[in-house]
Parts: sequence; structure tokens; C-alpha cells
Amino acid sequence: MRKPVIAGNWKMYKTVGESVDTALALKPLVANANHCEVIIAPVFTSLKVVADRLEGSNVRVSGQNCSTEVEEGAHTGEVAAFMLRDAGASYVIVGHSERRQFYSETDAMVRRKCQAAISAGLTVIMCVGETLDQRELGNAKNVVRGQLNGGLSGLTALDLDRIIVAYEPVWAIGTGRTATPEQAQEMHAFIRRVFAEGHTATAAEALRILYGGSVKPENISGLMVQGDIDGALVGGASLKAESFAKIVNYKDE
Repeated sequence: MRKPVIAGNWKMYKTVGESVDTALALKPLVANANHCEVIIAPVFTSLKVVADRLEGSNVRVSGQNCSTEVEEGAHTGEVAAFMLRDAGASYVIVGHSERRQFYSETDAMVRRKCQAAISAGLTVIMCVGETLDQRELGNAKNVVRGQLNGGLSGLTALDLDRIIVAYEPVWAIGTGRTATPEQAQEMHAFIRRVFAEGHTATAAEALRILYGGSVKPENISGLMVQGDIDGALVGGASLKAESFAKIVNYKDE
């Protein structure tokens, strides 16, 4: 049985004080959410203090990115995966659509980041997804297949236990267009099939696949009843404790 994951990506928002305030406001609101794993991803500067303030709670902390490098060295501006772990993170987001689009991240870079994170003991939330142009040209599945295989090649069976995939339909993020639960389910089922082709059916059945396309309290229930949707990677709606808690507590809504 796959345990759902509800993860909040705070992107480049919130000072240290604002991050702590939001985390502490969220903590009691999701304290009884035993049906899923709850994760928040603050900016690097807030990661340590937020992790410390959440210690002992059911809310885990994630980095939003990590270096391709495994060891410390002369890599100005980079943060190694083991440093995220040292700061209190249990997870890291890799290959987010904004990283791919605005910072030229390639599948090869995503693969190296996955490997670095796994070697540091982190669980990876690896993002895949197509743009509007790619979908309208009929290339959505080819794009997602390429990203999935490119990012996860070379991993062992044990490594795969530390992989979560997040499907981001880039065309449904901040565009006013939305993917229906059925559209999301179709791609999630496809991702599971591709994963089975590259690994094993058993590993594919255990893989948790999150949906990351403008998730809100109003649409989370419709998504979570789909057979291959195992949770959500939430952007804007995770910035306020109350709205994110409603998404986490989707079973009670």
C-alpha cells in the first residue's frame, strides 16, 4: 500500500522569520494527519531553523534543490545534498520545471543530483512534465518518458526506494488552464508503465507519483481518488498554513 505524500514547495518566498511562523502555524493543523507524509520545502536560509522547530512533529523538511557534486569543494553558490541532510532535511526536490526552464537543467544534471541525494541519505522528489507546446504537438508522453528515463538511469533497486516522482504539467501551472483529474491520472498511469519497463513491475507498483499542477483545497479530493495519484507537490497553496492544511487533510474535507 503506497502511503500518500503531500509536499509544499515554498519556492523563493519567505524570510527566516516568516518561514518559522508558517511552519509553527501548520504544525498543529496537521498533527493528526496520519494518512499521509507531510513535507515542506523552505528556502535554504530557513531550512535549519525550520527543521529544528519541527523536530518531533509529523512534518518533514525538504530542500528545493541540491548540487550535482557529492563532496564539498570549490563550487561557489552550490549546496551539497549531504549539507541539506546535515541541516535537517529528509527530502530534496530535483528537476523542478522552473529549474529546467530558467536554469537550463538537463536530464543528465538531474540524474547526478538524484545520485548525490541518495548517497547522502535523502529521499528524492524528482519532477517530470511537459510544456503547453509539447502537449499540443502530441509530444507529452515522449517528453515525460525521456525525463523519467534520463533522470533515473543507473540507479539500483535499493536506490529506487528513495525515489518519488512528481508529475508537473507545466502548461497547467499559472496559466489559467487546468488538468482534469482524468488527464492527471492518464499521465500518472503512463509514468508507472514506463517505470516498470525500465525497472520491475514490483518497483513500479511501489513508486509514489505526486501531481504538481496548481493543486488547491478545491481540487485535491478529486485528484486523490485517482488510482495512480499518490499525493501532491503543492506550490502557491502551500504558502499559507491554513490552505496547505486543508490539502493535507483532504480526507476530512
